[in-house]
Amino acid sequence: MDHAVTAPAAPLSRRERQVLVHMADGLTYDAIAQRMALSRHTVDTYIRRIRAKTGARNRMQLLMCALPLMAGSAGSAPEPTHHD
Repeated sequence: MDHAVTAPAAPLSRRERQVLVHMADGLTYDAIAQRMALSRHTVDTYIRRIRAKTGARNRMQLLMCALPLMAGSAGSAPEPTHHD
């Protein structure tokens, strides 16, 4: 039985990626909903869509899907500017 998570069949939307990163940060569905100004039901819908696109069956597999997103965003913060 293969439990591997595959690359998404369809690309994740911006909001799906945001939800996934918040989940990887350890936020609960309720906390994600509050942070993104969504209902808990909407967060659950995003998670179901992510699972359908990736084949993830549990939270650990969802977190594995989030790793590339988190690695890609680590270098995207602007460098601080110094004024002399």
